[in-house]
Amino acid sequence: MSSSNDWSAGYISDIDYTYGYYTELNPLRARLALLNRGIVPPGTAYGCELGFGQGLSVAIHSAASPTQWYGTDFNPSQAGFAQELVEQSGSDAKLYDQAFEEFCNRPDLPDFDFIGLHGIWSWVSEENRHLIVDFIKRKLKVGGLLYISYNTLPGWAAFAPMRHLMTEHSDVLSAGGQGILNRVDEALRFIDRLLATNPLYARANPLIGERLKRLKEQNKHYLAHEYFNREWHPMHFATMADWLQGAKLNFACSAHYLDAVDNINLTKEQQALIAEIPDVSFAETVRDFMVNQQFRRDYWIKGVRRLSRLEQSEHLSNVRVMLNVPREDASLKASGTLGQADMNAQIYTPILDYLSDHKPRSLGEIAEAMAKHNINHAQIVEAALVLGGTGQLSAVQDAMVASKCKKKTDKLNRYLMRKARTSGDIHVLASPVTGGGFNLGRFQQLFALAYLEGHKDASDWAKFAWDILAKQGQRIVREGKALESHEENLAELNSQAATFKAKLMPVLKALEIV
Repeated sequence: MSSSNDWSAGYISDIDYTYGYYTELNPLRARLALLNRGIVPPGTAYGCELGFGQGLSVAIHSAASPTQWYGTDFNPSQAGFAQELVEQSGSDAKLYDQAFEEFCNRPDLPDFDFIGLHGIWSWVSEENRHLIVDFIKRKLKVGGLLYISYNTLPGWAAFAPMRHLMTEHSDVLSAGGQGILNRVDEALRFIDRLLATNPLYARANPLIGERLKRLKEQNKHYLAHEYFNREWHPMHFATMADWLQGAKLNFACSAHYLDAVDNINLTKEQQALIAEIPDVSFAETVRDFMVNQQFRRDYWIKGVRRLSRLEQSEHLSNVRVMLNVPREDASLKASGTLGQADMNAQIYTPILDYLSDHKPRSLGEIAEAMAKHNINHAQIVEAALVLGGTGQLSAVQDAMVASKCKKKTDKLNRYLMRKARTSGDIHVLASPVTGGGFNLGRFQQLFALAYLEGHKDASDWAKFAWDILAKQGQRIVREGKALESHEENLAELNSQAATFKAKLMPVLKALEIV
């Protein structure tokens, strides 16, 4: 690493990170997961994201919620883009390009209700991990929530030597002056040649080949940041618990809703064994062995406070949700460690039908409506977790709060839609209703932009999008083949625009994105 890149501390900095949005960083979403475990949720006045990447999550959460956000990312180009998003929305987020040591010791930071780190912990030095834990200890409020994700053992145990070999190849055998993406390609080609020799390592780890195949299908920018940093430290849950104990944090629950549904992740025998373990940390570590966990997304709390059964039921009844997919596209399938499971149609069909108008409703209201179907409160809570975990249901904030945020989300969304004219890198818009992001592809964003600019018919939206693509010499790719003629491209866009109008426009209007 050259001296000009010393500020990066071994982290890949010569290419930009992907434009990802991470819903677990939305404090509103944590409420259902915590209440399901009988835990008092934190406040939401102040939030902080450490290592925000391109800043899409923090910019959306700042625009779409009343939370005052702070954050830092050491990469100045990424911090600059994040600041631009904030400026466009008119939100008051305070975002910096400072290293953790500098940012974490700023004297002007408030105490935080929520601190989030996604894709950071496993890729920074031990020194930086100590800085992060000290920051959490000093700046997370009592009762405050930490979201943290990290690469996990034992899931990474078999592939860790392969990752080491790839980075060694990049450092030792790649030609000087090559960019990181070329080094990634060269390392992958070398691994293919190695596996072709049928090494004993591959025979002892027969799933390596399949995992490498999936790896090569990933975005190269993602691979560079995921696999080729100098620092890379997957760890057991118990090790993470030891780190966070110094900040007075207790494990609350997984941030991945589906992890709360044991029947799609654990066999009856596995559930029974875990139920016998009194220590939470050891139980989570054992569970990770059962599911061969590779990546954890967890919520931790500084001072867990438990609700009584009555209080828990009352709080859960007040949680408001809405269906964010067209009713006809709603799925009764959910994937867990045990594979894909079919949800009980007698429970899920009435709930989905009731929510099909995309109006926000509390779980209590859903329970009242479902009483005639003999669907009880516990089944409704589990359905909310499953539908939320599969991305079909969103938590909803107060209507007055949403109304106050809409001006900012409108500005941010208009800016993001206009960026979609030249690139499909960003596939999410902000909703003041959910306080978070909603995935929407490039062409769908262009259709929405056309609608906002006064074009009312789907055919006009298609023409609007095609005019933008054609001016740049771009063509639609369908089934791996570029459509060459004007007529073919326009016909494809007309088909997509008609589907968009029929299915997605009602959802976008309910989310107050358009």
